[in-house]
Amino acid sequence: MRVLAIDTALDVCAACVMTGSEPEPLASESLPMARGHAEALLPLIERVMARIDGGFESLDRIAVTVGPGSYTGLRVGLSAARAIGLAVDRPVVGVGTLSALLAPLLADPGEGTLVAAIDARHGAVYVQALTTASGETLAPVYLPVEEAAARLGTGPVILTGSGAPLVAQALSARGIAASIAGTGVADIAAVAQLGMVADPAHALPRPLYLRGPDARPQDHARVARQ
Repeated sequence: MRVLAIDTALDVCAACVMTGSEPEPLASESLPMARGHAEALLPLIERVMARIDGGFESLDRIAVTVGPGSYTGLRVGLSAARAIGLAVDRPVVGVGTLSALLAPLLADPGEGTLVAAIDARHGAVYVQALTTASGETLAPVYLPVEEAAARLGTGPVILTGSGAPLVAQALSARGIAASIAGTGVADIAAVAQLGMVADPAHALPRPLYLRGPDARPQDHARVARQ
């Protein structure tokens, strides 16, 4: 299977093409950025696909991160993935951002609880977890940092993602051993690998926001309709 993976959920604009028979992407590019995904993504995808024999027609499916992440970034990635899927008549699958962050930890899990945490600001995180011994999971959820720490058990805990330092500090205050494996964004190759095994009937390319927008209408400033 040959998959085009796209990630614009967080502070990155990335794409790669990967097959199930190779451990590394056939072509890949990743640009750190907090804004400007809409302008950067399509030229980036074109550069990646230019290095692939057979181009877009050689793809079997498209995978795209569905969140949590920024509203604008998610819309850009999902729109591009859907457009490509429609143009070449290939299925499009959604991959959770937290799942993609967790994937490298699952390659060598060890003992304890594996946690992906994204800083959601205002003292909260998006978090997902798996306890290797029991198989217990914490599905993707938006929580205050202290509540997230309280729900991660007795440790040890291995964390990854931009929210890892926040949760690690809260865990340490509780006397729970916590280590940080990384604080960056998901590896685009992990997005591709999860996209390969996703079921198109269930892994739908729909945004997973987990919370409402920060910007809300100001009712007191509205002008009443006549």
